[in-house]
Amino acid sequence: MEKERASLGFGDELDAFDPTEWTPKPEKTANDRPKAEETMAAADAAGFKSREPAQPKPEKKRQQRRHTTGRNVQFNLKARQEDIDAFYAIADANGWVLGEALQHAIAAFNKVHGKTG
Repeated sequence: MEKERASLGFGDELDAFDPTEWTPKPEKTANDRPKAEETMAAADAAGFKSREPAQPKPEKKRQQRRHTTGRNVQFNLKARQEDIDAFYAIADANGWVLGEALQHAIAAFNKVHGKTG
């Protein structure tokens, strides 16, 4: 018992199409494309948002402070930004490198509190 396939409902319409008569679309050249400015203007007008990351503000870079001083031990700590800025300002105002500024701070603390060391 052979079953016949159901009709798709196109009938003889498919016979009217001849693929040999089809022609490809002409190739687009660089002159056919819209200019980048036109594309950006159309995107802005349509409300599209750019995926490009926003340019971050350049951070103020401090000058490198490298001097041969005999200080060879790393000292790292976390502090508030305003305290770090004040420490750098004191060092800059006196022409000290950071290790020297730390030495002066320790000496001043010991002088005020009567400690030696």
